[in-house]
Amino acid sequence: MNELCLEKSYHTLKKFILIFINVLLLSSLLLSHNAWAALNLELTQGVANQLPIAIVPFASEVRFAPENDVTQVIQSDLSHSGQFKVTLAKNLAQADKAGVVYWRAHHVDDVLSGKITVLGQEQYRVHINLIQVAQGRQQILLQREFTVKYLQLRALGHHISDLIYEKLTGVKGIFSTRIAYVLVTRENNHRVYSLQVADMDGYNAKPLLTSTQPIMSPAWSHDGKRIAYVSFEKIMPRIYIQTIANGQRQCVSDYPGINGAPAWSPDDRTLALALSKNSVTPKIYLMNIASKDLRQVSFGFSIDTEPTWSADGRSLLFTSDRGGGPQIYQINLRNKRLQRITFDGSYNARASFSPDGKMIVVLNREQGMYNIAVQDLDDGTLLNITHSGFDASPSFAPNGQMVLFESKPGEHGLLGMASIDGRINCRLPTPVGDVQDPVWSPFLSS
Repeated sequence: MNELCLEKSYHTLKKFILIFINVLLLSSLLLSHNAWAALNLELTQGVANQLPIAIVPFASEVRFAPENDVTQVIQSDLSHSGQFKVTLAKNLAQADKAGVVYWRAHHVDDVLSGKITVLGQEQYRVHINLIQVAQGRQQILLQREFTVKYLQLRALGHHISDLIYEKLTGVKGIFSTRIAYVLVTRENNHRVYSLQVADMDGYNAKPLLTSTQPIMSPAWSHDGKRIAYVSFEKIMPRIYIQTIANGQRQCVSDYPGINGAPAWSPDDRTLALALSKNSVTPKIYLMNIASKDLRQVSFGFSIDTEPTWSADGRSLLFTSDRGGGPQIYQINLRNKRLQRITFDGSYNARASFSPDGKMIVVLNREQGMYNIAVQDLDDGTLLNITHSGFDASPSFAPNGQMVLFESKPGEHGLLGMASIDGRINCRLPTPVGDVQDPVWSPFLSS
């Protein structure tokens, strides 16, 4: 597993940070016009009992570009979720002739159709129908109408996918969420780091910050409006908070030594941080964002880093070597009770809670192989959900069904997604550049 290699002036700092941060400074590539191109989803593994659904091309007088074709967006979303076996009707004539008997003969349970009407002034009315045919008769499951502008068509496609996913699975869809990650490229023989924010499927990627110095550990606020991250642009690491909508940012932590691993509290009023301000090794602190007041919550001679909050804000997970090697510990912020959480594998790091609090996801090392694993908090069972041996930086989807991560099984770093049972795996390769520290957004308000 490659580790982040900073310049020589960072070497003293590096030995404290890199044990747990697991950020890859990946091989350099030449920057081209395609560096910010969309990521392309590739389903590498899906579930055996996929839900069979047919999608009829939406009737429209206008031919749309693929990235704004609502039918194609929905087809891609559902297909790459791994939960659906999607049949796309070839044309409207075929769909018009197809009745319940036809769809049942082709083992289809549900049928989505729609119509797009041009209203003028770049506005469109989109009508959808989701019909169930599994019982041998038609039953309307979902019927909606939307009015949007041209540039909103792709977002509408994701929204419709969310509606269908929730209607058919009972779980809230995540197609309208976003991801953030650090993209490393090469320009004029220098590494260039860019903090990117993109749609969940990788489209519409936009840089929040570009620097010739490392950027790491992006973390979404729970309202989805801000991102905290670590930047080395002033040589030593500092923690910044940046507003996504307008790009405004502020430095919130520039103490001597390590300023790392920011994590937002559930109410977005407090950051948990890894700081070495009063010790040789980093400890966990809580910072009131408004007042900048600090409270130290971990102590001793160990290296403590990578804090993450429970959903109720009453406890933190963090990575520590206090037991001899990197493992996950949980501290109750009320009674200061500390307990070790992980025991399987010689190395467990980068933990976070699932949204329902019933499990955690970790970066697990066993026999020199780094994979993503989930651990049930009731019985302690650890399940590896990836198997390449070169994975890192796991992040739960806000519905708790998928995990986003970085992977470098070959020359270039990729984005990957896996289901919490390991049965679904999906890759999002970047055309140019290497990905570090991906993190999934919360559900975003419309």
